[in-house]
Amino acid sequence: MSYCVAVIGAGTIGRSFAWLFARSGYSVQVFDPRDDLAEVVTSLQADVSADAAAHGMLASELGSIGLAESVEAAVADASFVQESGPEDPQAKPTLFAQIAAGAPKDAIIATSSSTIPASLIARHLPADVAARVIVGHPFNPPHLMPLVEVVPAPATSSETVERALEFYRSCGREPVALNREVRGFVGNRLQNALMKEAISLVENGVISAPDLDAVMKNSLGLRWSAVGQFEAMHLGGGEKGIRGFMDHIGTSFAEIGQLPLDLSDEGMTEVYDQVEQAYGNTPSPAGAEARDRAQRAVLESRGHGGAHSEGATPAHG
Repeated sequence: MSYCVAVIGAGTIGRSFAWLFARSGYSVQVFDPRDDLAEVVTSLQADVSADAAAHGMLASELGSIGLAESVEAAVADASFVQESGPEDPQAKPTLFAQIAAGAPKDAIIATSSSTIPASLIARHLPADVAARVIVGHPFNPPHLMPLVEVVPAPATSSETVERALEFYRSCGREPVALNREVRGFVGNRLQNALMKEAISLVENGVISAPDLDAVMKNSLGLRWSAVGQFEAMHLGGGEKGIRGFMDHIGTSFAEIGQLPLDLSDEGMTEVYDQVEQAYGNTPSPAGAEARDRAQRAVLESRGHGGAHSEGATPAHG
């Protein structure tokens, strides 16, 4: 396929994106200053080929993953650039200026950042370049999780938004465009709210950390894998839908107050101890593999069991 994609940054997110793009048929050029980039790229290409063969795909249906010697070389022919470098608000504007100088004049330049808005990254870029800068924030790992949050800055053109949505859909993702920038975007704001509530419940002795996880996995986690927040409320409200839901329990929910919360290391001591006792001092590869198997099973049950959601985990460098 002639459509070329550049991946800048070969950490966990960058490797996963490179795997996804090549698996989707695109020619991918990867740049990262890491010393072992050649080994990383070779492993990624082998993983893509092996996974495709296991699923009966023809070699002609696959893209390729190549190593670029510089940012400029990686983006020279790219129609789409996915930047997945360090979460550094000082470094990203400089990097994007470098990308813009080397990329074609119509290339979309997306960042995987989970906190840095496109407006900050593009604030010193010419207007025509800033119009092509956008956030393409995935949930980890992006080769498995369907969501990509597409977040425009005020300067981002509507054409860029539509092209980004189309590109991610072509990779089997389910992108969602935000109407405007907000710190943390949407997925992380929801995750942040739930994380704080979970920590406060453990810190205040209401429940243990592993039991809280059991609550999540056996109730809300199952529900939310099938329906979203508002759809669940609408379905749970009887004939009146969401209005009936709020009439029934809205007032009582509003009266649930917040518990004390301490996110300092000292305040988190009990949470740290309980999590490490339950799951080990360091995350295990077996735990990650079990998580990915369960997530793939959920995706398959929802009709996302195709080529873009079943792949093996991209090689780690």
